[in-house]
Amino acid sequence: QVQLVESGGGLVQAGGSLRLSCAASGRTASMYGTAWFRQVPGKERDFVAGITWNLGWTYYADSVKGRFTVTRDTANKTVALQMNSLKPEDTAVYYCAVRVDRGHLSRPDYDAWGQGTQVIVSS
Repeated sequence: QVQLVESGGGLVQAGGSLRLSCAASGRTASMYGTAWFRQVPGKERDFVAGITWNLGWTYYADSVKGRFTVTRDTANKTVALQMNSLKPEDTAVYYCAVRVDRGHLSRPDYDAWGQGTQVIVSS
């Protein structure tokens, strides 16, 4: 089992930046990849960005390419999402997730999820 805890959410003006962090604990040696998803109440949970744990390969949703950057710190077992040029449509609860088995990072069938952290972008 892997446990995940997100932090760094908050209120920011459009055009601003936020950095989200996710700390992993437990059986972290089994992790294949980690990712960030986001969800608005009443809507489906959508993929944002992902990174493989071993080689650091990244994958981004088209809506955030060029604005968001996902990184991981293998020593501290953390994954971060640097969000720049934020837009009101980025407002959502952001979740980090871990995938144990090899697979496409954008698919929502992850093995563990964090509790979520709220991001609100105002104009």
